[in-house]
Amino acid sequence: MTITELAIKRPILIVVIFSALTLLGIFGYIQLKYELFPNSNFPMVSITTNYTGASASEVETSVTKRVEDAVSGLDKVDTITSSSQEGRSRVQIQFTPDANIDFALQEAQRKVNGIIRNFPDGVDTPTLNKVSQDDRPVMSVGFTSNLPDTKFYQFVNDIIEPHISNMAGVGQVDIGGGRQREIKVNLDTHKMNSYGLSPLGILNSITKANLEYPAGIIKDTDAQYVIRLAGRFQSISEIQNLIIGQSTNGGDVRLSDVAEVQDSKKDLIAITRINGKDMISLRVLKQSDANTVEVTRLVREELKRLESQYQSINLKSQIVSDTSTFITDSANAVKEDLLLAILLVAGVMLLFLHSVRNSLIVMVAIPTSLVVTFIGMWAFGFSLNIITLLALSLVIGILVDDAIVVLENIYRHLEQGEKRKDAALHGRNEIGFTALSITMVDVVVYLPLTILSGTIGMVHQFAWAIIISTLTSLFVSFTVTPMLASRFSKLQTINDGTLMGDFGGWFEKKYTALTNDYLKVLNISLKNPGKVLLFALLLFGSALCLVFFGFIGTEFMPQADQNQFSVDFQLSPSAKIEQTNEMTFILERIVQRIPEVQTIYAQVGSSGGSSASNQGSLNVTLIPKDKRKRKADEITHALRPQLARIPGIRVNISQPNIMPGGGGYGAPIQVAINGPNWDDVMNSANQVQKLVAQIPGTSDVRLSAADPQPEMRIQIDRDKMAKLGLNMDTVGQTLQLGLTGNTSTQYEDRDGTQYDINVMLDLSNRMHTSDVGNLTVANQKGQLIPLNQFATITPSVGPALLQRRDRSYSVTVSSQAVGRTSGDIGNDIKDVLSRQKFPDGVRTTFIGTLKSQADSFFSLGLALLAALVFVYLIMAALYNSFIYPFVVLFAVPLALIGALLALALTKNSLAVFSIMGIIMQIGLVSKNAILLVDFTNKRREDGLSVKEALLEAGRERLRPILMTSLTMVFGMLPLALSKAPGSEFKNSMGWALIGGLICSMLMTLVVVPVVYTQIERLRGVFAERIVRLTGGDYSD
Repeated sequence: MTITELAIKRPILIVVIFSALTLLGIFGYIQLKYELFPNSNFPMVSITTNYTGASASEVETSVTKRVEDAVSGLDKVDTITSSSQEGRSRVQIQFTPDANIDFALQEAQRKVNGIIRNFPDGVDTPTLNKVSQDDRPVMSVGFTSNLPDTKFYQFVNDIIEPHISNMAGVGQVDIGGGRQREIKVNLDTHKMNSYGLSPLGILNSITKANLEYPAGIIKDTDAQYVIRLAGRFQSISEIQNLIIGQSTNGGDVRLSDVAEVQDSKKDLIAITRINGKDMISLRVLKQSDANTVEVTRLVREELKRLESQYQSINLKSQIVSDTSTFITDSANAVKEDLLLAILLVAGVMLLFLHSVRNSLIVMVAIPTSLVVTFIGMWAFGFSLNIITLLALSLVIGILVDDAIVVLENIYRHLEQGEKRKDAALHGRNEIGFTALSITMVDVVVYLPLTILSGTIGMVHQFAWAIIISTLTSLFVSFTVTPMLASRFSKLQTINDGTLMGDFGGWFEKKYTALTNDYLKVLNISLKNPGKVLLFALLLFGSALCLVFFGFIGTEFMPQADQNQFSVDFQLSPSAKIEQTNEMTFILERIVQRIPEVQTIYAQVGSSGGSSASNQGSLNVTLIPKDKRKRKADEITHALRPQLARIPGIRVNISQPNIMPGGGGYGAPIQVAINGPNWDDVMNSANQVQKLVAQIPGTSDVRLSAADPQPEMRIQIDRDKMAKLGLNMDTVGQTLQLGLTGNTSTQYEDRDGTQYDINVMLDLSNRMHTSDVGNLTVANQKGQLIPLNQFATITPSVGPALLQRRDRSYSVTVSSQAVGRTSGDIGNDIKDVLSRQKFPDGVRTTFIGTLKSQADSFFSLGLALLAALVFVYLIMAALYNSFIYPFVVLFAVPLALIGALLALALTKNSLAVFSIMGIIMQIGLVSKNAILLVDFTNKRREDGLSVKEALLEAGRERLRPILMTSLTMVFGMLPLALSKAPGSEFKNSMGWALIGGLICSMLMTLVVVPVVYTQIERLRGVFAERIVRLTGGDYSD
């Protein structure tokens, strides 16, 4: 008993099975989490090492290079990049996608631990972390209150941050802006010298006087007591009155005699504002397996609760950015597209079948297939994201294909007078192998996509969603469709006088006329095969020229309008944070004049250190896309010339990178200049920057290397230093303490909160470069020796930032793409650079988006070839021939003509999603050819000639071909026309599919029969020659 016969004879069993699947599918759907994109595997480890007070060159030599050498031998390392700047080293290791990140982290930690002993004194222990695409914040929030700034910072740090951090799904919370309390001990150089005291000696006295010791345990007859020495400072006055030495006359020297002790604030290194108002900000990062939408929802609820609980301090919060908004808007838009696609497909069904009953039989395939797909997505750990929802929307037209083919054949048997059950069984059995082949053609096209890795590896969820739903639709067409047809399907008679009858009669007349016209065209084409094939070849060549001559641009991904853009700027390296703040105010006022702007989140400096005091950024949120006339890129294009007129700053305007691993805001065009010599690399980078700036479409062309930073170079005379009883460690520590400060000890307030005690020279003693030479260092005898007695201090400049890639110096030239696609600009850059001569060892490579584009296009190209091979093998098995599959595959270039023409007419680019659409249509357009060729072969087996069989196949298969093609076209139309958030990805794929399907539908009906006749003719000629030569039979 076949599965179809079982379904017809035991319908309740089928109903029970699909009812259970529906319940399980609903449960699976509820369990799916919302994400923007699927989690992709980008295994990366970051190694951060602080070396306070060291220049970029010293950090590179003493730390960065040693770390690079240590980790370079790790397994499965793809790329090692590093940056060295004042006081900080950062090394990032990018592993291959198949690497185990946890094992890689352990091995990297082991390698780093082995070189720590080789670091100079003063280098902190390196910190190793896994880097994830989820390291970008899912939400940023600003807070204000009526508390003083230091108390408010402590409130945020002690109350708000722990509340948010401990919430389900929250991985990390970072605080930005605000002022922290600090106890400053400002040393007076002259007073210290007069008492014979050194900065290191004073620090040592403060540290030893501020200790708490567990002294042990004492037992008496009644109890046991823990003895604790409470030696911490109890008040600021205790610090001021601390005895730190003896004067020459024997009197006590207290700290207040040589220093001013202030209950103050940390030096200003970062400022955050929202719409011009100072705030403290929180950046919320989620756990890797958490649901973004759920996390942000819980955070919003917690913010409301905190505001209510702390009304006494007038606590207010303002959400600056929330990625879940774009996610939910994009997901909801795709759901709407899906529902609209279902309605349009239903309309096409009704148009051709003239029966609500038969249309519903076909449409049942959609919900039954989708619920099973939800089960598969849940089982495989997929999420509801743009990729999977896009797959579900695109597959709507495909899901009814098998049901259409089966029902159309069942209907033909009903017209021949068979009973419903017999017609359902015979109709399905007759077309069963063809339906199986058609479905397998669809499935095998997506198999290569399931094994892709890297950035493009995210499409495997797209492929599996379509595979699961398509196989389910085949199962439905073999069970549910014949079961329903055996009970409810009937011959539909067109009754004049009713709306449906009149429309059906009109439609059938038009369809009959269309069929007759088509047969005339087909007959003429069969008589003129050479002209038809030449015409098709010319169209195919013309379509390819659309790409080669630049009518269709190329890029990795279209830029999505996320209602945001960023303005990043830099002043000269010597700029103070106060100067940067003033410039930020100027930029804010300019941006505020843009009518579409909703929120401006300004950041000045960085909490990472004073080295960023010359940097600032504005993260601008726009009103929703559907409420403004201009796109985000149009707004930024108009803003660029306004900011370019401001002197003394370098500005970069960018939109957020939506792709996983994209790194937030970034430039789509990045060229890395690598080489063994820093000067050669910098000179070459400057040369490349000028060349890139001259290429049309580039904007905000800049170097990753910072401008040279002014510095004072201290050259020690080692002989003099040794004779004076000093050593390099003592000198270095004294310099670091005096100029940078030392916070190795803390003051504990009465509530148990600890604040840094920062010991350093008073500002008046470190305002001028000459003050450095006057700094005194104590030798082992306690003698105070000015630095200028054994050192030469000269003004100089040094690199503020040193970057390396794979242990070679590296500088990146980056640019925004305006008015042209990044791929086209990249091709121009490649052409220009190929004609340039660079110093020996210097080489240029594309990185970032352009590299991802090249890698993804290569992977998709291989996937396309593999899909063609798989389709050929399926066809060879279907026809038991190695020749007939070529007839079917001829429909593929015909579809490519329409796809490229549609992309050109709609001004869409050739990107990852549009290429996926082209791959997708290989299976879709092959099905039409299969229907024609399969029917032709059967009629030839019945004794018809090739031409007669082709004409009858055209007549009988025209309706199912039109139905399946139009259902897919109308099912994809909402995606192509969408203007909702995230539509930029869907549009290009939708138009590529629609153009390919329409062109293939029209040309397949004519060209494939012509190709069939020519192959048959060649087979005949070839067979005659074989028979003549061998005297035997010939069979392919």
